Amino acid sequence: MKIISLIQQLILLLTSLFISTVSVHAQSTPKSTGYAPVNGLKMYYEVYGEGKPIVLLHGSYMTIGLNWSQLMPELSKSHKVIAVEMQGHGHTADIDRAPSYKALADDVAGVLKHLKIDSADVLGYSLGGTVAYQFAIDHPTMVNKLIIISSVYKYKGWQPEVLDILKTMSPEFLDATPLKTEYERTSPKPGNWRAFLTKFIEFDKKDFDLGEDKIRNIRKPVLIINGDNDGVDKEHIFKSYKLVGGSVFADMTGVPPSRLAIVPATSHVTLMMETQKLWAIIQPFIDNVAPLSLQ
Repeated sequence: MKIISLIQQLILLLTSLFISTVSVHAQSTPKSTGYAPVNGLKMYYEVYGEGKPIVLLHGSYMTIGLNWSQLMPELSKSHKVIAVEMQGHGHTADIDRAPSYKALADDVAGVLKHLKIDSADVLGYSLGGTVAYQFAIDHPTMVNKLIIISSVYKYKGWQPEVLDILKTMSPEFLDATPLKTEYERTSPKPGNWRAFLTKFIEFDKKDFDLGEDKIRNIRKPVLIINGDNDGVDKEHIFKSYKLVGGSVFADMTGVPPSRLAIVPATSHVTLMMETQKLWAIIQPFIDNVAPLSLQ
C-alpha cells in the first residue's frame, strides 16, 4: 500500500506539472524542427534561439513540451537550444532496439552531427541526466559544459524508496497520467503506448553503473542540481560532485569549475517547476560568471 500511495502522489505531481507547462509550450514557437536519421531512428528535435548551443535531454516517458516548456524561453533568449526526443519518446518512434545509455548517448551525438554542431553544453534531467553523463564519457570533445538535474551515474544512486517504486512499477500505473496524453498526442504510433512503457520500465529496473573512474575523467565543468528532497541519495550527490572536482576547501585552492546547487523545498518532480531558481543557477554557469549570490 505504501508503494501504491507513493505512485499516486507522483501521478498527482505529474498532472500539476503538465497543466503548468502546456500553456507555456503553446506560446513557444521553435525556429525549426526536424527528424535526424541516426542509428535506425528518425529522431525528433526542435531548435530555439541563437547563440552558444545547448542540448536538452528529457526524463523518462516525457516529451520536449512536458519537460522543458518553462525553461526553454529563458534559455533561448541568449542560446541556441536543441531539444530532442529520445528513442520511443514523443515524436520519435521506437525501433527494435533494447534501450541502453550508450545507445541513447550515441543518438544525441548523431543529432548534433546532423545539425553540423561540433560541440554544445548538455543539460539532462533524470533519465536525460544519466544519458548526459554517458554522452560526456563517450563523446568528450562534443561537450562544453554538463548540467545534471536530479539524476545519477549509477542505479544505486537513487534513494531506496525510488528503487522500490522502480521494481514494482507496471504499465497500468501510468495509464491515467498526462504522460499517456502527451504520448498519444505526439507519437507517430500512439497505439504503442503499452509496448513502449513495458520496454522502458524494464530498462528502468536494470542495475547499472557508468563507473566512478569514468565520471572522474570528465574534464569539462559539471553543474549538479538537486532538490533537497528529491529521489537522489545525498551521499551520491556529494560523491558525484567530488568526482567532478568539487567539494574542496576553496579558500585555499580557489573555486573549482564544477558547481553544486541544492534547491530547497523541492522534490524530483517539483524541482522542474522552479524555473526562475533553475535559471538563476544555470545561467551564470553556462555564461561563465559567478553566481548572483557571489557577485
